[in-house]
Amino acid sequence: MNVEFPVELSGAKSSTLMWAQEHEVGAQALQQLRNIAALPWVYGVRVMPDVHLGKGATVGSVIAMYQAVSPAAVGVDIGCGMEGVLTSLTAADLPDDLSAIRSRIEAAVPVGFRAHEDPVSIRRLGLDPRGWERLWGSFTSLHDGVQDRESKAKKQMGSLGGGNHFIEVCLDDEDRVWLMLHSGSRNIGKELAERHMRIARDLPHNADLPDRDLAVFLSGTPEMEAYRRDLTWAQRYASGNRAVMLALVMQAVRESFEQEVRFEQPISCHHNYVAEESIDGLDLLVTRKGAIRAGRGDLGLIPGSMGTGSYVVRGLGSERSFYSASHGAGRRMSRNEAKRRYTVDDLVAQTTGVESRKDAGVIDEIPAAYKDIESVIAAQSDLVEVVAHLKQVICVKG
Repeated sequence: MNVEFPVELSGAKSSTLMWAQEHEVGAQALQQLRNIAALPWVYGVRVMPDVHLGKGATVGSVIAMYQAVSPAAVGVDIGCGMEGVLTSLTAADLPDDLSAIRSRIEAAVPVGFRAHEDPVSIRRLGLDPRGWERLWGSFTSLHDGVQDRESKAKKQMGSLGGGNHFIEVCLDDEDRVWLMLHSGSRNIGKELAERHMRIARDLPHNADLPDRDLAVFLSGTPEMEAYRRDLTWAQRYASGNRAVMLALVMQAVRESFEQEVRFEQPISCHHNYVAEESIDGLDLLVTRKGAIRAGRGDLGLIPGSMGTGSYVVRGLGSERSFYSASHGAGRRMSRNEAKRRYTVDDLVAQTTGVESRKDAGVIDEIPAAYKDIESVIAAQSDLVEVVAHLKQVICVKG
C-alpha cells in the first residue's frame, strides 16, 4: 500500500479523515461526506475503507456530533451487526457433502421475508429469559405507529432477513471451524427508523440543510428523547435476534455430528448504532453506520463477500479514527448494476467451493460486487490487528 492513511477529505468543513483515497470513493459519496461534515453540530467525521454511497449518510462513516444525532447516520437497519463463535470442530470433521448441514441451518433459521410460525422459546435454547422479558415489557413505550407490530416482531426474532445478511460455516487458517452470522433489527427496526427520519425532516432547525435526509434531532427535545428510546430498544432487539439465531445455528450444527461439539465465547459487534463516547476529551454522540468500534482490545468481525472470506480482528484503540474500523468489504457497485453485469454462471464460478445458493436471486451479492477484502484490511492496519482469517465453506442467504 503506497498511500499513508488517513488522508484529509478536500473541501470538508469539519475534520474528515479517510482511510480511503478520494478517487476510490466516487463523486456522489464524496459529496455526501462533505454534506455531513458541513452540519453545524458535527465535531468530526471518520471514513472507513469500505465506504460507499448510502441513504442520507454514507455507509462506512463515523460521525461525532455535539448534542445531536441524525437518524440517517445510523441507517434503517438499527443495530445491524455480526456474531461469530469458534467451535471444537476441524475441517477433518466436516463431511465431503455439506448440503445436509446447510439444509439443517436453513430449516432452523427463517431467511428472506420468512419468520418463525411461533416465537422461539428462549428457555428451550438455554438463553437467559430476563433480557427478553425486559425487551417485550417495554414494547408499549415505542412509537404509536408500531404498536400493531409486536406479534410480527416476536416471530421475526431469530430470523435472518435478506440482502447482505448471511449465516456461514467457516474455516480459519488452522482448519478450525467457526460459525458466523450477519443480521439486524428486522422489519421493526426499519419501521422505527423510517418513522423517526420523517419526523426529523419536518423539524424547523433542519429546513436549510444541504440534504434533508441528514436531518437531526437535538438533545433536550422530546423528539430526541423519543428517538433515543426507540433506537436503544431496536439495538437491543438486533443483539437479541443475533443471539437467538446463533443459538439455533449452534443447535443445528450439534445435531449434524455424532461427537460432542463445543463452542467458545461468542464475539458480537454492532455496526449501525449510536453511542455516547468521549472523543478528544469531549462528550459526544457517535454514530457508526457501517463501522465497528475498535477500541484497544475490542474484538470485531469484518466480513468480505459470500466467496472471499472474512476476518476476526482486535482493535488497536486509534484515537484518530474515533476508535473505529470498517464493518466489511463494502460494495463497489449497486445491486442493480451487479444484476446487469453478472450472470448465474459468473456467480457459480465466483463461489466455487462454497455450499450456497447459486441462482438469480442472489446475483446482487456476487463477490465481484464487493471491494477486495484484503485491500480493505490492509488500509486499516493502524486501526485493527488480525486475529484470524476465515474462509466460508457454507453460506446461507435470504
